[in-house]
Amino acid sequence: MMRVVTGQAKGRRLYAVPGDSTRPVTDRVKVSLFNILGDSVAEARFLDLFAGTGGIGIEALSRGAALAVFVERNERALATIRRNLELTRLGSVAQVVRRDVFRFLESYQGEAFDIVYVAPPQYKGLWRRTLQLLDGSSVVAEGGLVVAQIHPREYEAVDLSQLELSDQRKYGSTMLCFYEARPPGPQSVTATPGRAVSSGSQPSADPRSPQSDCSAARPAT
Repeated sequence: MMRVVTGQAKGRRLYAVPGDSTRPVTDRVKVSLFNILGDSVAEARFLDLFAGTGGIGIEALSRGAALAVFVERNERALATIRRNLELTRLGSVAQVVRRDVFRFLESYQGEAFDIVYVAPPQYKGLWRRTLQLLDGSSVVAEGGLVVAQIHPREYEAVDLSQLELSDQRKYGSTMLCFYEARPPGPQSVTATPGRAVSSGSQPSADPRSPQSDCSAARPAT
């Protein structure tokens, strides 16, 4: 079973989604991710897209995020998220949304999020489409951060106007790509790789430096 690494719910074991539709994120990747995010998680509004088990958003809540919204359409995953929120007693600061991620992003009119985590099924181009919908939208707060979790072989430059690739981290078969939300500018920015770090490297503690078809195998977050 997966677990919450630190914070209010430290050590709590999390349930996995039944079947083989998700692949658990290792503790190593989770620890590295939140070391990079650092203090930016505290009091943040956190959006967990393609939420899977809810493990990433729950880790954010355990570390002091003000709110986490979990967007997922798979019924088994939704039941697992709710079960894990009950287990960790973090349900009072969470919202679970049963909806296709793309439809959610296209219709969202609420308050912007400080951190958005994107972990869709692999090899379907869904991460690129998600970034394009987030780019310049009111979903991401100005100065906010979007993190895409993909397989390294999936990576390619994405033409974006306000999301700028600031860092990349590779951990075996997992790559994390960090995009900062910049103010509107006169020209679009094509994302190019930032500082790629080998799987044995230590991450920086500074986050500012450096549907969809849910039936396919995907990372459990």
